[in-house]
Amino acid sequence: MDSFTLNKAAGAVLMVLILTMGVGIVSDIIFHPTIPGQPGYEIVVEAAPDATSTVEAEPDAVPISELLLAASASEGANVAKKCTACHTFDEGGANKVGPALWDIVGRKPGGHEGFRYSSAMATYGEENPEWTYESLNNFLEAPKKYINGTSMGFAGLRRPEERADMIAYLREQSGAPKPLPAE
Repeated sequence: MDSFTLNKAAGAVLMVLILTMGVGIVSDIIFHPTIPGQPGYEIVVEAAPDATSTVEAEPDAVPISELLLAASASEGANVAKKCTACHTFDEGGANKVGPALWDIVGRKPGGHEGFRYSSAMATYGEENPEWTYESLNNFLEAPKKYINGTSMGFAGLRRPEERADMIAYLREQSGAPKPLPAE
């Protein structure tokens, strides 16, 4: 290899290094990097209250008897649309995945003829003579929590007003609706 070729190769390497440095310097001039005072994100974790602090009591939940006074059965019919995949509401309606819900208020839990209930629901029915407004409210809030082991896969209705509307609708699905509970 002659010296001219060696000089060309060394010059090319030096030119690449100078261009790389130059691009870095020019980009620092054009783009001003902002360096944060404190790097990263601050994660705020709420401290657990200590035993000496006073904890405010949660307001008591409104009883279902009061909610039923303002409940709307027509709104409950809209809520009941969530249930129509598994239940019927008509008089003499057929059982589906779940039992027919005609005249459910006041009926024995786990006692609808022709439907095979889970053992948990059958046990609940042996301990409770009828579906009351309060028991329906508790069941509709979280079926699997209220009756542990029930085969009902519905997650529940979280809003108390929605449950009251649903219970008002269920109450109307009867030949002789049960009277509303006294306060």
